Amino acid sequence: MKYFLAVILSIVLAVASLIINCQQESPTPLNPNSPSQSVLDKKGNGSGQSATVSVFATGFNNPRGLKFGPDGYLYVAEGGLGGNQSTIGICDQVVPPIGPYTGGMTGRISKVSPTGVRSTVVDNLPSDQTSAITGNLVSGVADVAFIGNTLYAIFAGAGCSHGVSEWPNGIIRVNADGSWDMIADLSAWQQSHPVANPEEDDFEPDGTWYSMINVRGNLYAVEPNHGEMVKVTPSGDISRVIDISATQGHIVPTAMDFHGNFFIGNLFTFPIVEGSSNIYKVTPSGQIKIWQTGFTTILGVAIDQRDRMYVLENTTGSHPGPTPWTGEILRVEPSGSREVIADSLFLPTAMTFGPDGALYVSNKGFGPPVPGFGEILKIELQ
Repeated sequence: MKYFLAVILSIVLAVASLIINCQQESPTPLNPNSPSQSVLDKKGNGSGQSATVSVFATGFNNPRGLKFGPDGYLYVAEGGLGGNQSTIGICDQVVPPIGPYTGGMTGRISKVSPTGVRSTVVDNLPSDQTSAITGNLVSGVADVAFIGNTLYAIFAGAGCSHGVSEWPNGIIRVNADGSWDMIADLSAWQQSHPVANPEEDDFEPDGTWYSMINVRGNLYAVEPNHGEMVKVTPSGDISRVIDISATQGHIVPTAMDFHGNFFIGNLFTFPIVEGSSNIYKVTPSGQIKIWQTGFTTILGVAIDQRDRMYVLENTTGSHPGPTPWTGEILRVEPSGSREVIADSLFLPTAMTFGPDGALYVSNKGFGPPVPGFGEILKIELQ
């Protein structure tokens, strides 16, 4: 299985005991309330500056994409806790051992106050889990974004092939009273607009969306399994920006940011080969080229006002699959020099800049089915 979910699942049982042990004792060098003790430059040409890493908020269920709202609160998409609803016999299933999925309505969007207090914005959202033989890996709400004062969210754990027959994967608009409306059915759109080179060994009929951002009043989203980026208007019109699979093959694009052009990071296939992930520059018209190489398992990209790029790596080192306490954040200067500004992260899944200039990171984004296991880290740059 080439797709990242497939391989994550294949190692979940192998790392389960490690994950549980990590709940009880955090190894050095990361102390959640003290600076990271390792800021070595991978390429040997960085400045060696440090960053202070602390736990900002706790109590999340598989936290994923996150954005600050106009009210100053941090909004967090959560994968949820899965469910036991089956759709076998109703629609095409994801093939074993990954499928068949089961699903439920345990996904959630939380918000966090400036003092780190979590509260629920909306719950009872779709969430799925893979088969028990591969560890019941959970997906649900993948990311959030704001257009003005309106919150939008994108599903990754919905659709009949994911064990959720009530709702497809798509983008929802969250209303002020906590209710929500689906504005774009991405499951149906992908099924009627196939990409050039789908991954046949591990194809997800409903897709598994990962990142979403607002650019000039429209939503842009990246889908790793099919390998594409789409544009969705506030009224729900969907159009393809680029079929990444057509020219790059199955590279598993995941995270993106916009800075005049789109910059997209990819996870790539498994087993992990260190340095095999890239940052791709994609123009608004859909032209793509490699911008930076030599990264590993990218799940987050953010660019600051000084044109410095921050790249979140889920796992580093000589590990064949995702491994707790090996995540890192690299800062890439406009000159191309790189510096590790935070390390020893626990399967981080996303990051965003806060209004205070700090980075906020979804940590423990994949983990055991323990409610509240996930956390948000605050990384103050120096």
